[in-house]
Amino acid sequence: MLSLIDIEGLFRRRGGEMYSGEPVTQLEHALQTAALAEAEGADDELVTAALLHDLGHLVHDLGATPTLNGIDDVHQYTALPLLRRLFGPRVLGAIGLHVDAKRWLCATRADYLQALSADSVRSLALQGGVFDAEQAAAFIARPGADEAVRLRLWDDQAKTADRPTPPLSHFLQRAARCPRR
Repeated sequence: MLSLIDIEGLFRRRGGEMYSGEPVTQLEHALQTAALAEAEGADDELVTAALLHDLGHLVHDLGATPTLNGIDDVHQYTALPLLRRLFGPRVLGAIGLHVDAKRWLCATRADYLQALSADSVRSLALQGGVFDAEQAAAFIARPGADEAVRLRLWDDQAKTADRPTPPLSHFLQRAARCPRR
C-alpha cells in the first residue's frame, strides 16, 4: 500500500524518466493531465485519477519503451492494489478504465486512431485493439466509463514539452481531500 508521501517519493525517484515515445517525462505527463482536468473543472477525485492514471508505469521497470519489445505493462491495473487504501471507486475506476477508454474512442470516433502517437498505437494493439460494436457498447455502459473517457482525452493532450503546470504538491493536496476507501 502506498501513502501520499510514498507517491510523492515515487514521482521524485522515477518521474524524471521519459514518457514512452513522447517529449515529456512521466511527471510532466502526470502534471499536465491533472492540470487539464483541473482546467475543465473536474473535482478532486477526477483530478487525482488524472494525476495517477499512469502510476503503474513507475512501480515496475520494463525499460524505456516496453511496447517496442511487445510488452503490455498493464499499467492501468498495476498501481490499483497499492492505491486501494487511499482512494475510492471513482479514482480507481477512472485509472483502471482509461486504457479501455482509448479502445472505445478508437471504435467510436473516426479520427481518433489517426491522432494517436506511435507508442499509443503499439500499446493499443497489445491491449486488445479497437473495440468492436458490442465491446464498445458494453464499455460505455459501465459505471465510470464516461469519466474514464474524459481522463483519456486529457491524457492524449498531456504530451507537450515545457507546458507550465502547478507543482506536484498542489495536486497531492487535492488528492488528500479525496474520500478514502
